[in-house]
Amino acid sequence: MAQTVFETLDEVRGAVGRHLGTTDWVAIAATEVGAFAAATGEPGPAEVVPPLLVLALTNRFLPEIVEVRGAALGVNYGTGPVRFGPPTPVGSRVRCAVDLVACEDVRGGIQTTMRITVEVAGREEPACVVDALSRWLS
Repeated sequence: MAQTVFETLDEVRGAVGRHLGTTDWVAIAATEVGAFAAATGEPGPAEVVPPLLVLALTNRFLPEIVEVRGAALGVNYGTGPVRFGPPTPVGSRVRCAVDLVACEDVRGGIQTTMRITVEVAGREEPACVVDALSRWLS
């Protein structure tokens, strides 16, 4: 997996519509699911990964794919639409694919919308698709 590196905010603006990369596959272990359930009080069967854990993985994976060196500060600003697919079994291998779908100027920098798709090995339908909003401030 190669990371996409932007040296300037203008480079980010010019990349709208581009696929930025895909992470390596990672297995979701039962210990991770148990720790998440204990921390959040998330009920559910031990054989299924909680959907909010799948969503949280996007914050883990995004920095593996994208680096904006032209920003003094990057902030997770929230999300646009989030769509969950069918349940993901514990032990599944997942990876994230990221596309830059929008970029707009905001005071002090830019705001990007990156569509992150959490893919599950051996399955066509993704576990989660989220439009992640980030602010990159200069």
